[in-house]
Amino acid sequence: MTGTGGVYECHCHVALDGVDYRNARERHRNGPDEAWVRGVLDAYRRAGIRYVRDGGDKWGASALARRLAGEYGIEYASPVFPIYRKGDYGAFIGVPYETLSDLRELVARVRAEGGTLVKMMGSGIMDFDRLGAVTGFVPDQEELDELVRIAHGEGLPVMMHMNSADGIRRAVDAGVDSVEHGNYADRASLAAMADAGTLWVPTVSATVNLMGKGLFDEEALREILGMQESAIRLGHELGVTIACGSDAGASCVMHAEASLQEAERLGALLGGREPVMDGQEKLRARFPG
Repeated sequence: MTGTGGVYECHCHVALDGVDYRNARERHRNGPDEAWVRGVLDAYRRAGIRYVRDGGDKWGASALARRLAGEYGIEYASPVFPIYRKGDYGAFIGVPYETLSDLRELVARVRAEGGTLVKMMGSGIMDFDRLGAVTGFVPDQEELDELVRIAHGEGLPVMMHMNSADGIRRAVDAGVDSVEHGNYADRASLAAMADAGTLWVPTVSATVNLMGKGLFDEEALREILGMQESAIRLGHELGVTIACGSDAGASCVMHAEASLQEAERLGALLGGREPVMDGQEKLRARFPG
């Protein structure tokens, strides 16, 4: 690790550009745009970031990035594509399932296509205009349990997009390896992550970088951010392992730049760089490229 003192990017989407999802979709419509993917990898290289964990996409950009990353001196972990339950959140970027049989087939496909992990959409996202509201629904416990059982049976760790305290507790009960975003965590869900050794990637940049853009209610954004930062401090006190991931590629979250921003913000919240580095190293060990 060089250049930044050891910043990792533990949650990004190489296919997306942080500006306009529609442009990104068109960019990869006929297959992943290699020039774009190389440009993102080069941005991480120039920023000194040597470990990247992608959240996947349905166009093949994440899989391509993993194949190319070695040329840039980057260890790249990829799920190939995210998995979501048909009708719930994730259609814009993922591959759907309807039955448990579908779920088994998709996990096998991840393995066959060179994935190093499974990414599951376990909930929707925050409604940035309504404090406390989360879009979409959490799959029932049987589905969550089965997903993790299948993935672990294939030797693949599970990163789960999940918001809401109840959803986080259910994800932990299922045995996921990391919770992504984890907005609206409460003391009980934080304690559950700490007790189970579940890694948490809170992606504060995904909220910070929406502020001042006129896209959502500013007061709601400030309150959402304040709640997440309070949860990060409490989670650290309770012993949750917290890692640096910015959700780069999401709206207003730029590749490499946001990784450095996320690391700085987490360092301020956790009392220095050491806890950030410790969390990143633990995540890297569980999710190798």
